[in-house]
Amino acid sequence: MDIVGLGSKREVCNTTSQTHIFVTHFDQLVACCDRSQIGKRLPGALYVHVSALPALEQPLQDYENLARQHLKKLDGATLVKFSTDQPRVSYLSYPDFDTNAHPALQWSVQVDLATSQVGVWNYNSTDNPPVLHRKETFITTDYPLYQAFAELTQQEEALGLLNNSRTIGTRNGWKKRLLDCGIQIQGHVLACPTSRTAAISQPKIDRHKAALVRAELSKPVRVTLEAGLFTPQTTFFDYGCGHGGDIEQIGDRGYTSSGWDPYYRPDALCTAADIVNLGYIINVIEDPAERREALLKAWALTGKVLIVAAQVLIEDRMRGMMAYSDGVITRRNTFQKNYGQEELKSYIDQVLGVDAIPVALGIYLVFRDEAQAQTFRASRFRSRATTPRIKTSIKRFEQYKEMLAPLMTFFTERGRLPIEEELQEFTALQSEFGTLRRAFQIVLQATELQEWDAIAEKRRQDLLVYLALSHFSHRPKLRNLAPIAQHDIKALFGNYQQACTAADLMLLSLGNLEVMAERCKSSAIGKKLSNSLWVHVSVLDVLDPLLRLYEGCASRTIGRPEEATVVKFHTSKPKISYLFYPDFDREPHPCLRTSMQIDLQDLHVSYRDYDPEDNPPVLHQKELLVQSDYPLYEKFAKLSRQEAEWGLLDDLGKIRDHQGWQKCLEENCTELKGHRLVWRKDADPYRVKLLNSFRRQRTLK
Repeated sequence: MDIVGLGSKREVCNTTSQTHIFVTHFDQLVACCDRSQIGKRLPGALYVHVSALPALEQPLQDYENLARQHLKKLDGATLVKFSTDQPRVSYLSYPDFDTNAHPALQWSVQVDLATSQVGVWNYNSTDNPPVLHRKETFITTDYPLYQAFAELTQQEEALGLLNNSRTIGTRNGWKKRLLDCGIQIQGHVLACPTSRTAAISQPKIDRHKAALVRAELSKPVRVTLEAGLFTPQTTFFDYGCGHGGDIEQIGDRGYTSSGWDPYYRPDALCTAADIVNLGYIINVIEDPAERREALLKAWALTGKVLIVAAQVLIEDRMRGMMAYSDGVITRRNTFQKNYGQEELKSYIDQVLGVDAIPVALGIYLVFRDEAQAQTFRASRFRSRATTPRIKTSIKRFEQYKEMLAPLMTFFTERGRLPIEEELQEFTALQSEFGTLRRAFQIVLQATELQEWDAIAEKRRQDLLVYLALSHFSHRPKLRNLAPIAQHDIKALFGNYQQACTAADLMLLSLGNLEVMAERCKSSAIGKKLSNSLWVHVSVLDVLDPLLRLYEGCASRTIGRPEEATVVKFHTSKPKISYLFYPDFDREPHPCLRTSMQIDLQDLHVSYRDYDPEDNPPVLHQKELLVQSDYPLYEKFAKLSRQEAEWGLLDDLGKIRDHQGWQKCLEENCTELKGHRLVWRKDADPYRVKLLNSFRRQRTLK
């Protein structure tokens, strides 16, 4: 079992003196365990989730660090057990801790600090492994899934499921308790099965019926293609390819592509590839162990990037479906596991030991190379910039305009001058001008210095946002960044430490809602309401850097919905909402179709679908949400001016929804023709005359 290795003799001997100190003062460590507010205290031990270790008293942290030094390798540990009867520390692996309500123990490693002996136990082949209960007791209250764990425990306690805990400590004992009580668990919620037969039978699932016939690329593959991750020599493999639509579509674009499917292509070889797609597979596998195996096999085939996609957000369409395992059996006799977005990321991260990157709702990318992953992350927070226009006619600039163009383009992209290996024209420029700095002086003579300074500052802020957000995972070491990013940091910040310090200070500001409210209030872009700021997605990268970071806290973990039109920054609570107005450009007052709200405290996602027949909210004054260079800005603004002059926007509270807006139009004898307000043809002439008089009086004021 390659999960742990003993350290060398030299490494173990170096810890001898520290070990002696801890063993001598073992009673003090026991006292720390007894009074710890973190972790689950049982007779003879304190159990703590690995994420909660930094919250323990310092002596316990030092004690655990010492135990870890006895191990050469330790991957996948979920809990740490501090024995209180002997100086021993154990590491326990529950791979499905986040996704399984009562996960089973896979392996454990025990370090005896008195003898420096290490013991390893593997439970993979055990039919009846230990299982966990009361998971919220192992973690801190700021853990993303704390509330879900705690609510499940409350339900189980209320039904007496946790009474006589000795009999439910193993998988079989726990299953028997649930069966005896006629209870099932769906995700982290208790449910009564439709019948006792439904609770114990194992229906045959027609997985192949979940495969769709595609005439175009699936969304996960399309998003990856649009992200520029397919280069000319890229190879592609579709694990669980179904009818093979993605294979054909990628092949038609000139890439080497292949795939395997247990039903449609069972004899095809599973071959390694640069990009591997596991699209909407893990959500149709009813067996959790097999689901995990599929994810691991796809990852093993991945050379550069693994695409993982699954259905998220359970919609209210469950009638006629039977609860089974941790999902449902659909009317077509297929299985469907609907993940929460944050649950899906936790599952991928825990199974593969990675930090998956969200690119859309329910779609994550996992990179083999850390530098490539960080480059991709940073690219998602790069703002738009255009090369400054030529303001002055300079003879020498005109003479070397074509030679200087790549230099100008590079500076626009990076906010700095390139080094030799970064620019193909470097040698020619150096030969002609002596140095790149002198060459750039010619550019500055023909353009505005302030515009180049603004570009450099914009790239500096881009890096700050990226580095600040990296604080939430494992911030990469400088050497793990791509060389071009290392040069960016050195040129724009001086060194990596200064850059990280500035990013962390920026991140601290997010904890002050008053600061965020002030930034929203003072924003030059967006529609400001009493408790929120609304902006169109097209302006996100030109917002105040702190607001970009605020939104990034949500999109970095959850992923910004591809269809989102408007982003709402809440100022009274730490929340972000993504709003979808499908006809934003075409309709003068589009109706809200869907909204997704993310609580930044626990990353809980709330989703709402608005039926067009149920009086959805409508949008007014669209020009306030975009910049003046938006293609339809003037059309939007002209309509709003007309509506304001005619008095239709006097009471925004009455026209916030579709019915209220239609009533306002009727009362004012008006209707909309595209983005133009006109009198209704069937309007009462006298009423129109009065309204016209009222409108003229408003204009004169």
